[in-house]
Amino acid sequence: MAVLKPYVFTNQNLIYMKKSYLFLLVGLAFLKGFSQTAPANDYTLSLYGFVRTDYIFDSRKSAMAREDQLNLYPLDVVKDVNGKDINAVRQSNFLAATSRLGLKVKGPEVWGAKMSGTIEADFYATVEANVGSLRLRHAYVNMDWSKTSLTLGQTWYPTFIPEVFPGVANFNTGIMFNPFGWATQAKIKQSISNEVSLTATIYKEREFAAAAVTGTAANAATINSSLPTINTQIQFKGKNIILGAGFEYKSLQPLTDNIAISGSPKLATSEKINSSSIFAYAKYANDKIIIKTYGIKGGNMNNLVMIGGFTGNTIEGIQSYNPTKTSAMWIDIASNGKTIAPGLFFGTTQNNGADKAAGTLTQIYGRGLTSTRSVDNVWRASGRIDLKKNKFRVSPELEYTSATWGDSDLFGKATTNLKKVSNFRTFVSCVYLF
Repeated sequence: MAVLKPYVFTNQNLIYMKKSYLFLLVGLAFLKGFSQTAPANDYTLSLYGFVRTDYIFDSRKSAMAREDQLNLYPLDVVKDVNGKDINAVRQSNFLAATSRLGLKVKGPEVWGAKMSGTIEADFYATVEANVGSLRLRHAYVNMDWSKTSLTLGQTWYPTFIPEVFPGVANFNTGIMFNPFGWATQAKIKQSISNEVSLTATIYKEREFAAAAVTGTAANAATINSSLPTINTQIQFKGKNIILGAGFEYKSLQPLTDNIAISGSPKLATSEKINSSSIFAYAKYANDKIIIKTYGIKGGNMNNLVMIGGFTGNTIEGIQSYNPTKTSAMWIDIASNGKTIAPGLFFGTTQNNGADKAAGTLTQIYGRGLTSTRSVDNVWRASGRIDLKKNKFRVSPELEYTSATWGDSDLFGKATTNLKKVSNFRTFVSCVYLF
């Protein structure tokens, strides 16, 4: 990537640039860098990103986001008055909103640490109605003291491993089976040796949000909690292999009073949803093949775009909570070819329910959990071929996703009247990188 030379901004320039991420990123493509007080070559800017267009065809309606671009699991059978399944319909779409633009910055040392920062956005928006609007993905600064580094800002959830995630063509990036999303955080990484490192992260759930009690704001449970989510992990990184494992604990508070669930008499509450998760991952790569796998098991993992959430039980006007548990794993095997690279993916996830029952079926909250029907399990298999030439890539992919639905019990599990539904997706992605 090109190194851009310094340019001096006035205060008026800076105020104008802050008005929009779009103006900031696009404007920086034409500038040659900046420096206000440092010598001429102390700051360097590097622009990166891609232009992407996807074609999608689905054999069945699914739980999806952004004009059906991001598919999760096929929807349950829902019959009309004539007995016809209204979700058994074909759909298709073209979308370019996943195109991306980012900026990397390097600057002079601070307290002996090498400084770098990243800001990145796409046009995926944060809600369905705003598809095509800019969405912030990453915005963080990194301080590197050789063996110790500190990251501050918004970047990947620590359970998402940038070196070990599915290489599928679909924009879902293995979602439902692999954790996904970004959070504002403070992360410290300590190198124990050339191969082994320890990482500790505290963060607040951001995108995507934690599950919420009906009638409350999307991230209320996170904001109401004074304790950030805590994640620790260990990683071994050798020439051809990466191995890692970690643990996470979070304590969220859905409500500060009982108005949303009762309202009379008005009562304060500090009831929490306490949950934990464990995860492990591995990657092997050489000049011919790449093999990656990941597994996770835990409670209340809605914020990671996985099935699950929590149950509630109201006694004397105060609601207490219990997380539903989810397990998931996947494996991805792909060629490391420079021009043609086929790949295979398989993932599965299971809803294991809560340890304590909800007071009523309406007190079940989360993804894939409803007061009448819930997802029991989902599995997906897909095959792709990446056709690469210079910075251009075309990736056709065939994907089959199966979900089992059933009547919900008070533990958030699907136990009776089980029905399997499936979606066959045909997908083509065209990407031009820069």
